[in-house]
Amino acid sequence: AISTGGNAGLRTYYEKMLAQLQELVEIVRSNPAFLISMTLGALMVVDVHARDVTLKMCDDGIDNINDFSWVSQLRYYWEDKEDLAGLGTPGFIVRQVQASFPYGMEYLGNTPRLVITPLTDRCYITLTGAMHLLLGGAPQGPAGT
Repeated sequence: AISTGGNAGLRTYYEKMLAQLQELVEIVRSNPAFLISMTLGALMVVDVHARDVTLKMCDDGIDNINDFSWVSQLRYYWEDKEDLAGLGTPGFIVRQVQASFPYGMEYLGNTPRLVITPLTDRCYITLTGAMHLLLGGAPQGPAGT
């Protein structure tokens, strides 16, 4: 949206996000099965965070994919190139700031999420940067990380 329509395209996408979130709310209110409810709850936390970040970028006038506000977001891309480092075939690539690496589709379980904070975003930036440098990280603290 941002690469083809600039800030106006981002605003259009924001409106689409609001409609999709409303659809998720309606599904949750229909009293789905427990596992579906848990999955939707985790999905909604991620989607609400994405909605908030998108609104902030709209309000800040972000209109270019090279702006740091866009580049600093954890993004997933499908690459059709045959020469992906570490993959050898087309696949998902994770990008954030200058880091770029194959996404391994690891299963992390169906666990509930409470919230995504600005600290969570900073941890993602730090850890993807460390992985880009072939390092690692071990976040810890009172939040259960």
